[in-house]
Amino acid sequence: MWEQEEKRFFAALEKFDDLLASNEPVQAPLEKLFQGPVADALTHVGQIAILRRMAGVPVKGENYFAAQIETGHVGADQPKPKLEF
Repeated sequence: MWEQEEKRFFAALEKFDDLLASNEPVQAPLEKLFQGPVADALTHVGQIAILRRMAGVPVKGENYFAAQIETGHVGADQPKPKLEF
């Protein structure tokens, strides 16, 4: 079940990334898109991180400023963190 949901997540993320990279018109202002659903998703990730920390199984922090981020590389196969907090 988890693997199926992981594939579904990365498929949706890739579809979103493809849309943003395409010449297709986005159906909402980008400001609204990022201050709405994208910000909401980041908020929930933060909430999950807090709950995991409270449960004694914290997620390791990563310095995304130093991370190896590549345009269009949105799958589960990501480089290892360069610098953890």
